[in-house]
Amino acid sequence: MCVTLAPNHRTPRPGPRPREPAIARQPHAANPPIDAHEPWMRGLHADTGYLMYRLGLRSGQLFNTFLQESGLRLRHYALLRFLATSEGALQRELSTRLGYDPSAIVGLVDDLEKLGFAERRPSPDDRRSRIVVLTQDGRGFLRDTDEAGLRVTNELLAPLDATERETLHTLLQRVAEDGLT
Repeated sequence: MCVTLAPNHRTPRPGPRPREPAIARQPHAANPPIDAHEPWMRGLHADTGYLMYRLGLRSGQLFNTFLQESGLRLRHYALLRFLATSEGALQRELSTRLGYDPSAIVGLVDDLEKLGFAERRPSPDDRRSRIVVLTQDGRGFLRDTDEAGLRVTNELLAPLDATERETLHTLLQRVAEDGLT
């Protein structure tokens, strides 16, 4: 006896079922909170690089939450802050100085132009090139965000007194000057 299947009907192939990602299998509510006193956490907290990474993430999260209303992110803010210290910069210079991919700079500048915070102008040194400059609205936005930036910093550094904050800042500047150039 011969059985003919309809052209669209496929017999299931035997074999393993596709695996569900681990994150989908374990609901977050069932995970116990991370105990900072666990030996593996003490090991991570002994790693200065890891602590800097985690604090950088936390700082970015806090700042992005603040910036959310404006539609901007920390990367936009960093670009605006850089432009506030210059008379304008080529996009490739922004990419190099901020450590962002050149294609990301194009999108960030586009966003800032749409908001009126930055604009592209012909370079005074080479009319074929265009520089990005901060507008008056961009300067106003930065003035308005200064207080919020301080609130984020204060929240992040709440456990430190003023002298410790100054020491931390000085040490971070020294590391950044050597490590981010």
